[in-house]
Amino acid sequence: MKKYLFVFTLLLFSASFTFAQSAEEQEIKKLSMDKWQWMADKDVAKLKTLFHPQAKFVHMSGTWTTARELEIIETGSIWYKNADVKDTAIEMVGNTAIVWNRIALTANVRGNDVVTEFTVTEVYQKEGNAWKMLALTFSSVREEHEIQH
Repeated sequence: MKKYLFVFTLLLFSASFTFAQSAEEQEIKKLSMDKWQWMADKDVAKLKTLFHPQAKFVHMSGTWTTARELEIIETGSIWYKNADVKDTAIEMVGNTAIVWNRIALTANVRGNDVVTEFTVTEVYQKEGNAWKMLALTFSSVREEHEIQH
């Protein structure tokens, strides 16, 4: 019986390593989740430190710069009220992190609350000790859309 318990414990231990995220992946995931909250709170001061000055933001209605995205958030012309994150995948390539979030976004757009399913692609690059977002792209998807890990 002890032998089986030992083997079972060993299997669980090794499985946890297989599915564990690296410290950098955990840091990026937290940063991505924080970003959604900062967007909901319209906290442009925190977002300004996160967004690279040359970043691009791709939405259903257009692509714009960091300055324009911050203006949109600050004025509330798009208010990202809540991002219900259903799934996240992260890939590290050198000092670049790519994050895919599968979300149901509740946003107030032109005075109307709407809920839209998206896969959001975020690209971050480490500059010194800080991560900077280089790109954020919203891709409209069906509810059954899945991110392959």
